[in-house]
Amino acid sequence: MTVLTLVRHGETEWNRTRRIQGSTDIPLNDVGRQQARDAAAALRTGLDVDAPVVVVASDLSRARETAEIIAADLGVQVSRLYPDLRERAYGEAEGIDAEQFHARWGDWHNADVPGAEPWPHVRARGLRALRHVVRDARRETAPLAASVIVVTHGAMIRELIRHATAGELPAVGERLANGSAHTLLYERERLQLLSYASATA
Repeated sequence: MTVLTLVRHGETEWNRTRRIQGSTDIPLNDVGRQQARDAAAALRTGLDVDAPVVVVASDLSRARETAEIIAADLGVQVSRLYPDLRERAYGEAEGIDAEQFHARWGDWHNADVPGAEPWPHVRARGLRALRHVVRDARRETAPLAASVIVVTHGAMIRELIRHATAGELPAVGERLANGSAHTLLYERERLQLLSYASATA
């Protein structure tokens, strides 16, 4: 079994102005870099000091830089980047703000946005990514069990948590905070939620 800590990347300017990012590659802002440092400090206090630490990320720059800041603070390097950990692609919605989104497509959770990646695809892609992350981490640290930190994106983390909790969490309308961390147990390709950072409305 492997303990995975899923961390949402730090803030970007598009996060700050509530614009839809999706697969658009937007870098961290200074607030986001501080959130990454804060996440690293919180992670450091909870890690097993006797276990190796593996840090991986989505290949989008906001996740990659967050992971690099966390890894440097923990005295390791980012092991790998996984394109399958990318944020959901939002098609025609990318780049517009929340008000424009609601005016064009209505409720966020039921919206049918042209060109957007279907939710089942996001979940399948995320599960495939975790399978590869766990396999690679085990090969890298065997026979020791590593603590694996996975820096990814809000919608991806939501889908993985929803998979692990049979849809109970996160609640509709909750937003996972930038820099928040959520812990899952991965065992025989099954996910169990161990800890959940309460989201904001």
